[in-house]
Amino acid sequence: MALAAVATASGAAVAGPARAVQDIEQSVEFHSADVTLHGTVTAPAGAARQRRPGVVLVHGSGPETRAKYRAEAQAMARAGFVVLSYDKRTTGYSLTQRSYAQLADDALAGVQVLHGRADVDPGKVGLWGFSEGGWVVPLAASRSAEVSYVVLVGASGVSPARQSAWSLENKLRHEGVGGSLLRTVPVTGTRFLADARLLPEADYDPLPALRRLRQPVLAVWGDDQQSPPAESAVAIAKALRDGGNTDVTLRFFPHADHKLHTSRDGFERGEQLVPGYVDTMAAWVAGHGHRTNDAPPHQARRSHAPAPLPAYEASGAQTAAFVLMVVSFAAHLLGELVRLLRRRPCAPGAGRAPRWLAAAGLATLLGFLGYFGFVTMTLTPGPVLGNRPVFWLALQLLTAGTALAAVATAVGWWRVRTSVSGWTNARLGLLGLASTLFLAWALFWGLTTP
Repeated sequence: MALAAVATASGAAVAGPARAVQDIEQSVEFHSADVTLHGTVTAPAGAARQRRPGVVLVHGSGPETRAKYRAEAQAMARAGFVVLSYDKRTTGYSLTQRSYAQLADDALAGVQVLHGRADVDPGKVGLWGFSEGGWVVPLAASRSAEVSYVVLVGASGVSPARQSAWSLENKLRHEGVGGSLLRTVPVTGTRFLADARLLPEADYDPLPALRRLRQPVLAVWGDDQQSPPAESAVAIAKALRDGGNTDVTLRFFPHADHKLHTSRDGFERGEQLVPGYVDTMAAWVAGHGHRTNDAPPHQARRSHAPAPLPAYEASGAQTAAFVLMVVSFAAHLLGELVRLLRRRPCAPGAGRAPRWLAAAGLATLLGFLGYFGFVTMTLTPGPVLGNRPVFWLALQLLTAGTALAAVATAVGWWRVRTSVSGWTNARLGLLGLASTLFLAWALFWGLTTP
């Protein structure tokens, strides 16, 4: 499908050098199903006097606002596009809730905004999707003939859970982390969060929507460390061609990050867009850019789909076990505190070892909960000693101490089991149950492995 020119054959923008263009920005408000969305239309100077291609920018994950896409909007306007960027919905979208179908509706509502403008050619309105938008945009475009072309930036051809696990491991490796934490957070953590429905759309399959696409597709990647670039390029191209779409162009830009900003290593993000990226997009939309594919970049590690948790390791069972362990350890410590305040003697077999067991076990459980949340939210492991995070080493030492205290408690209880009261046996029995659960829990989460 040929699209009219917005750039010269050499790829230089018709609008001329950036310093000669003053962007025109206009605030807009539009409706999508249950929400009112707010955005900005950015157009090159003089756009009102001629019809130009339009493009709607669709966000990556998180509570994204149009401000985060101003560099893209301005660069595309200078390249001859009329650009709509908007604040992502907050209704129905959070860390634990989202619907790609709903986000696709929002994107199509943005397409309608551009279709209604006098400075936009309604036959040349496309969707640009970054990261999560790479899942949303094909879904939207496959449902509307009013979308003329699709541009995917840092798109993933695998499920969100698989992409998340690959990305998390890359980040931890980049921070110098080795050992069991490399499995605990990316793999075990992803499996748990997906099972608990805390990773929304975790198993979304992007390929069916891609197979339904009929519009020309330009997909671009940098030195991507968040979406597996080589795998995604192969999967996306195959899905499109399996659906009969042969107008597919794959481009790769070195020294760029996930968002196509300049980067030394794919992790650090610069302020500037990588040179040539927007010009390539403009020339491609114009029909002057080459439609042959670049060779996929080297990808050091393949991604792997996290396996579903079996029933006995499911998030519900683990949450119940976690609560039981916390309550058991805390109750024992509270009972010991009451005993000390009342100056009652310690029952045989219920002395120092059980207290150490309860204290170390409770500290490990609460410390792990806090540290796991910290790593998954900040994507940083904290201080690293050798290739082990200091906090992770501390948790592993606490785990070892808990295990030793559990053995000592079991031995002491066995020796006095027939000579102590039923209440003492009940307290120590509950502590023994919590200890057994604790050891299985620690093994699952990698706290017992190097």
